Amino acid sequence: MKLHTLSPAPGSKKAPKRKGRGTGSGLGKTAGRGQDGQKSRSGGGVRPGFEGGQMPLARRLPKRGFSNARFKKTYAIVNVGDLNVFEADTVITPELLLEYGFVRKLCDGLKILGNGEVEKALTIKAHKISKSAEEKILAGGGKVEVI
Repeated sequence: MKLHTLSPAPGSKKAPKRKGRGTGSGLGKTAGRGQDGQKSRSGGGVRPGFEGGQMPLARRLPKRGFSNARFKKTYAIVNVGDLNVFEADTVITPELLLEYGFVRKLCDGLKILGNGEVEKALTIKAHKISKSAEEKILAGGGKVEVI
């Protein structure tokens, strides 16, 4: 068997519809768009939710409820296992992690999570620390400080 002898399985490849290529194609003249109207024009059509000028359903219904999403706090997250890069007795602050590229943006603060193991004694200053992370840091001989 050689590459130039390979061919797709019969029936697996179907020729695309060639619209507007004469009456014999079955999709000539209007190319399947019908006779006249907005949808027959190039660039024609209406935006999603448009109801022909009638007040759309989304605007007819009353606004209900309250969403707390605007007031949600998002934290930059770093796992404990990632901090083994630093030397022992380093004071790790959010600014230091930002500088080293562990975090792109500090958002509403830094949160340390407990994924991984700590092999060095580190002093960590963060806005939030999970319990498992705190236990691992203290077990490794380090200190934890909530800013």
